Amino acid sequence: MVSATGTDARTLAWEVAATVCDPEIPVLTIADLGILRAVEVRGGHVGVTITPTYSGCPAMDTIRDDLTLALSAAGFAEVEVSLTLSPAWTTDWMSDDGKRKLTEYGIAPPSGRAAARGPIRVEIAVKCPRCGSLSTRMVSRFGSTSCKALYECRACLEPFDHFKVH
Repeated sequence: MVSATGTDARTLAWEVAATVCDPEIPVLTIADLGILRAVEVRGGHVGVTITPTYSGCPAMDTIRDDLTLALSAAGFAEVEVSLTLSPAWTTDWMSDDGKRKLTEYGIAPPSGRAAARGPIRVEIAVKCPRCGSLSTRMVSRFGSTSCKALYECRACLEPFDHFKVH
């Protein structure tokens, strides 16, 4: 049972929740992705709110289970994880550290700002996370998951995922 109270318990719960990794991209935590939205503690009960990157994201059940396990192991007696779709997740919520981790993992991070809505933007180039070349081309609008597109580098000839701006 958690002995901390008030702000200390909430801080502890947030820190524990922030360590949970995304099951599809294990180098990123849910905090890196920006899908960890809120943590509230009332007595021994902790409530966590997460926002999926896509409304049909298959990783949400695993993330919910991982959050429950992590917070229970930290001593929280009751854990409730809620999903919220509003406001919709945006790549603007990703941390700079998360974008750096994506690059190191071999996935080109999103570039630009999703909040800049208006005319359809033409993406000029996606930088290869392996060699840094801008000489790349999209092979498929969908990569290993629906939130990524498959690209190929014309310089090093390696394929790579690009995390779409959303």
